[in-house]
Amino acid sequence: MNEAVIHLHPAGPLLALVGNPNCGKTALFNRLTGSRQKVANYAGVTVERKEGRVQTPQGKSLRLLDLPGTYSLYPRSPDERVTCDVLAGRAIGEKRPDLVVCVLDATNLRRNLRLVLAVQRMGLPCVVALNMADLAAKRGLHIDTEKMSRALGVPVVRTVATKGEGLDDLRALLGQREDWPAVPAQGEPSTDPQDQARVNALLHELGLDQQTPELPSDQLDRFVLHPVLGPVLLAVLLFFLFQAVFSWAEPPKDLIEASIAWLGTEVGSLMPEGWLRSLVVDGLIAGVGGVLVFLPQILILFFFILVLEESGYLPRAAFLLDRIMGSVGLSGRSFIPLLSSFACAIPGIMATRSIANPRDRLVTILIAPMMTCSARLPVYALLIGAFVPQRQLWGGIQLQGLVLFALYLAGIVGAMAVAWVLKRFTSGQQTRPLMMELPSYHWPHPRNIAIGLWQRAVIFLRRVGGIILVLTLLLWLLASFPGPPEGATGPAIQYSFAGMLGRGLAVIFEPIGFNWQISLALVPGLAAREIAISALGTVYALAATGEDTAQALAPLIAQSWGLPTAFSLLAWFVFAPQCVATLAAVRRETGGMKIPLIMVGYLFGLAYLASYATFHISRWILG
Repeated sequence: MNEAVIHLHPAGPLLALVGNPNCGKTALFNRLTGSRQKVANYAGVTVERKEGRVQTPQGKSLRLLDLPGTYSLYPRSPDERVTCDVLAGRAIGEKRPDLVVCVLDATNLRRNLRLVLAVQRMGLPCVVALNMADLAAKRGLHIDTEKMSRALGVPVVRTVATKGEGLDDLRALLGQREDWPAVPAQGEPSTDPQDQARVNALLHELGLDQQTPELPSDQLDRFVLHPVLGPVLLAVLLFFLFQAVFSWAEPPKDLIEASIAWLGTEVGSLMPEGWLRSLVVDGLIAGVGGVLVFLPQILILFFFILVLEESGYLPRAAFLLDRIMGSVGLSGRSFIPLLSSFACAIPGIMATRSIANPRDRLVTILIAPMMTCSARLPVYALLIGAFVPQRQLWGGIQLQGLVLFALYLAGIVGAMAVAWVLKRFTSGQQTRPLMMELPSYHWPHPRNIAIGLWQRAVIFLRRVGGIILVLTLLLWLLASFPGPPEGATGPAIQYSFAGMLGRGLAVIFEPIGFNWQISLALVPGLAAREIAISALGTVYALAATGEDTAQALAPLIAQSWGLPTAFSLLAWFVFAPQCVATLAAVRRETGGMKIPLIMVGYLFGLAYLASYATFHISRWILG
């Protein structure tokens, strides 16, 4: 049972931002609050709560809530239900807003105005922020804000959140409580049949009821959304992405690798022999450095994802994949959470809150960890770099990029297969139509791309300097004690606690080709997948002798493992749910341990079967 947490908030006016998805509401919230914001969860539910402070020209500090986007006040999903509960005063530990700021997309008033009418029926004072006004002007839509204000009976402020235009006027309005219009409640906020007639009349009064000319985005969509050419373009884009992950990353990766090797050699030469030198060189530098070297590949992957997202292409990809996803019992609405899982399964699982159907939401949660997240990329890059030669095929296509593309594709195919099986055994036989907004195309903003890459680099480096560092040092401790007995001939790690644990686990994993070093590295990898790389670096650094200690990890495993073992480990990481944080997120979203346990069981079972088949088939093919 979820505990109900009561939040005690200070007295004073409470403002709430309400708007349709993709109206620029969150961008406006960030501009208004700056760094004066915090993120938590609403009491009793897992929907994210964003609250900030707005400083007005009158010197007032006002609380501002960024409510989840919604098309109406008739809730169909958990996040839309939170928006309705907050506006109605039903949210636990939160009072009813004193003012609602309705954020409208100026390029699509026909749909956005219905939400303003619904808020007014609730008797809530509201003002309108007419956002994206610059885009509307470029399309020939000139909106008279004064006439619109008189027609709605509420103040209307023209804003461009991405550029900060109109924010001073909005802050001034928010600071003048006497100008907040009082509106009597008119009944339930659900859809009124007269709403569309009122919207049409308002658009006619503003001179905006004429058919807008065809936009360049519409012309481009004839090609991008073509039933044959569209999927081909999507496949080419994804294929190019994975090729670039390897080809573009080689120079910076080699530089980082050489710097780490130099650092290990220099630090080792300055320290006397002993446990402290081993801790720093074999534990810290070899372990953490082995993960840090893959930062360029992660940033290249996210560069392409951010460009596709900023340009408006990703919703088109969801549309193109809707038919495929419908064949396995899902809709294209599951695409965005699954796409988010390529970055990390946790935000992907959280993004399922926008899926109204409970069955579709649960299935999407169950298959989200099978999407190849960025934490798997260091593992894939290490194994592909060690065992797949740098060979160009036809047309300049690299063999390494082709293998990486196949691994991502294997995760997608596996997830679709699981969804199809669940479709056979659940009530999800009916395919649900996809309805979603396709934003206009626009050039990606370099500033937004740079911020996104910086945030991803910071997250990665924090993981390297946090949990990866701690577990790497813990593994070094287990691998260094107790020391070898007198007369021992093997490496000291074989006689340590870690060596004993690895040999015990090897009994379980030997049928799929894993040696005791791999078996041992999987244990800290449960905390985060990329820790398996630092664990392998620490284990092989301690197990090596003489000059081998200074070698990079890839040549060491290439000498120690066979090709079937490498392929088996790749198959293991395609399916195995080696991330405790993901399981914790599933527990929070589903409200219990039943679904996480089911996920652990079926994913580990799939991983073992896939690795077993891969290992033995590879041995048979290779003789």
